[in-house]
Amino acid sequence: MTAVVLPAVPRVLIAEADPWSRDLLKQVLLNVRCDARLDLCADGQQAMELLEQVPYDLVIVDWELPGIDGLNVLRSVRQRKRNPPLPFILMSHRNDSASVREALPLAPTAYLTKPLNMESLTQRLQDLLLNAGEEVSCEIPALASGMTLSVYLERRRESTDGAPLMTDVQLAVKRSLNPNGLDLTRLESEIRNDPQVTAVLIAAANSAAQHHGVAVQTLAQALQRLGTGQSMNLILGLALKRCARLSDPQLADYAERYWEMSLRTAEYGRTLARLLDLDQERCYCAGMLHRLGDLALLRCLQEWKQAGGELNEWDEVGEALDEFGASYGSALRARWRLPLELRDLIAAVYQLGGGVCSREALVMNMAAQLARLTEHEGIEELAKSRTARLLKIGLPELMRLRKK
Repeated sequence: MTAVVLPAVPRVLIAEADPWSRDLLKQVLLNVRCDARLDLCADGQQAMELLEQVPYDLVIVDWELPGIDGLNVLRSVRQRKRNPPLPFILMSHRNDSASVREALPLAPTAYLTKPLNMESLTQRLQDLLLNAGEEVSCEIPALASGMTLSVYLERRRESTDGAPLMTDVQLAVKRSLNPNGLDLTRLESEIRNDPQVTAVLIAAANSAAQHHGVAVQTLAQALQRLGTGQSMNLILGLALKRCARLSDPQLADYAERYWEMSLRTAEYGRTLARLLDLDQERCYCAGMLHRLGDLALLRCLQEWKQAGGELNEWDEVGEALDEFGASYGSALRARWRLPLELRDLIAAVYQLGGGVCSREALVMNMAAQLARLTEHEGIEELAKSRTARLLKIGLPELMRLRKK
């Protein structure tokens, strides 16, 4: 029997239409082989073109690709009669026996049904990309010569992975598991205070592959649309990314403060919405996400330090947040295509528009003002504000809110 010779640096193609599933597959694969060279595409035609041009060591393809489907991509690969056969993982939502029988004659290396079992996928990738007992470590790429912090942050703004995780997602998922599977209600209670998890799940639930009519604007709605398996996979996948948690004490301290501000704003937003019979959970999510850009920037600052950059002064972090925090948030909300209604509520946290404002927008503006007050500040001026007048909330109501 001839031993299989694994490539020194594997070249892998991932063809998956859904951007969030595609990113998840990328993170799982890089967690197994951080040195792998990856090509990502979203449709069968592009996958076929790449397969014509590149000698891949592994191909991971979704059956339900637009255009040329994944089964026909596999059929085309097998018709070339490569020896040994190209390792090919076919994924699909189809778990019926007829679909399995249709795929088996084309000899996929693995046929994985969605939502994927991440442990099974990881084991498959280890078997295909690592020799027994082998581990691969990768150094963080150094900064380009002469790179300044300002230029680095400008370039990273459009490609940042978002905020660091502020909760232990592995523990949250573990606590939500029971003999019958994942309890979505319990999971929501475990992760609802994490801005990154909230934003990613809402974005994923609104992606083209998941979208079914009305836009998802709350965490509970996102969990229901994604389902247990996909929700769990996306949450655990976030922990695989670089700088998922902040290890630098200075940056972690900043992040803690922004996170606490998000929590206070979210809680005030929910309480005010309940008082005024408005959408409590939408207001809570808006409050939770309004500091997403600042947190994402702090994550990029940690990446900067890990790549060899310096942050010499405490003020340098504050200056970076002042200069880039808001634009990082805007870029993330646009790139992740968060619903416009939710973005409008987040914008109202900072400033009300000049025209007619919705009552929920007024609630978020008031929630932010309440969250910013210190214990030594009075709320008499806030009770006289335009926002309070429009909401018809007086000093007695605000006093009760502050005591909760």
